[in-house]
Amino acid sequence: MTELILHHYDTSPFSEKIRVIFGLKGLAWHSVIQPVIMPKPDLTPLTGGYRRIPVLQIGADIYCDSQVAIAELEARYPAPAVVQPVDWAVNLWADRLFFQATVTAVFAELGDKTPADFMADREKLSGRPFDVAAMKAGAGVMRAQWRAQAAWIEQGLSRGQPFLGGAAPSLGDVAAYMNVWWLCGAVPQTAAALLNGLTGVTAWLRRVQAIGHGTRSEMAPAAALAAARDASPALPPAHDPYDVAGLAPGAPVLVSADDYGRDPIAGTLVATTPDRIVIARETTVTGPVNVHFPRVGYHLNPAD
Repeated sequence: MTELILHHYDTSPFSEKIRVIFGLKGLAWHSVIQPVIMPKPDLTPLTGGYRRIPVLQIGADIYCDSQVAIAELEARYPAPAVVQPVDWAVNLWADRLFFQATVTAVFAELGDKTPADFMADREKLSGRPFDVAAMKAGAGVMRAQWRAQAAWIEQGLSRGQPFLGGAAPSLGDVAAYMNVWWLCGAVPQTAAALLNGLTGVTAWLRRVQAIGHGTRSEMAPAAALAAARDASPALPPAHDPYDVAGLAPGAPVLVSADDYGRDPIAGTLVATTPDRIVIARETTVTGPVNVHFPRVGYHLNPAD
C-alpha cells in the first residue's frame, strides 16, 4: 500500500505545504477532509490521539506533523529534490516565528467573527486563552514583524532568481509561502497593505501558486481507516544506538509536541533516528500501525 492519503482541511496553512510538495513532485494523492476542531473520530484512531493537521498516511504508516511528512515524501520520491541544505532551518523559522506573526495578523482582524467553539478548541489545543483583545492590542507590532520577515523573502529574491534557492523551488519557498498564502486568503486587504512595495514577493507568490497541488482525488474517512487496517507497516528506519534518550526498541513511550497540542501519544518504541521517532500502536479499527513524529519539536519519554 503506497497510496498517499492526506488528512487535512482546505484552509489549513500547514496542509498547504504538503499540497504544494505534491505539486512539486507531480504526485497523485487522496484527500480526506477532517474537522477543523475536535472531535476527530476518524483521525485519532490512526494517530493515537494526535489531533493536529495535516497527517500523511501511507498504508499503515502515519506521519504526524508536516515536517516528518515532507521528509518521508522526499525519501520516497527523491526526484525532483525539494530539500536544500538549509531548508529545514528555514522551515522551522516559517513554522514558528513567521507563523506566530501571521496568527496575530489574521485573528486581530477576524477574532470578533470567530465562532466560540473554534476559540474554545484552540484554547484546549494551545493551553492558553484565545485572547482576541490581546491580539488586537499587539496587531501593530506583529504586523510590523510580519512585514519585516516578508522583506527577508524579498531580499532572498533580490539577485533575480525566481525562487529563494535559485532556479527551482525548494522547501524554503514552500515553508515561507505558507504564511503569505494564509494571510492573503484570510485577510486580503491586510495582506495587500503588508506586501505593499514588496514586488518580488508578490511575483514569487504567483509562481509558487502556479505549481499546483498534484492530482487530488477525494476519499472517505472510512476508506482511509480501511486502508490502514488492510496494510502492514513498512520496514522502519534503523534505530540509532547513540540516541540521547537512551531508550531501546520495545520500550513503552510517550511522545508529545513541545509547543502546542501537547497531549502525549502512547506507544511502543520502534526506532529513533537523529530526525525521527517511530512508535507502534494497534487498535481494533486500524490494526497495527507505525506512527512517525519529527525529532525536532517533540519530546520522547518513557511511559510510567
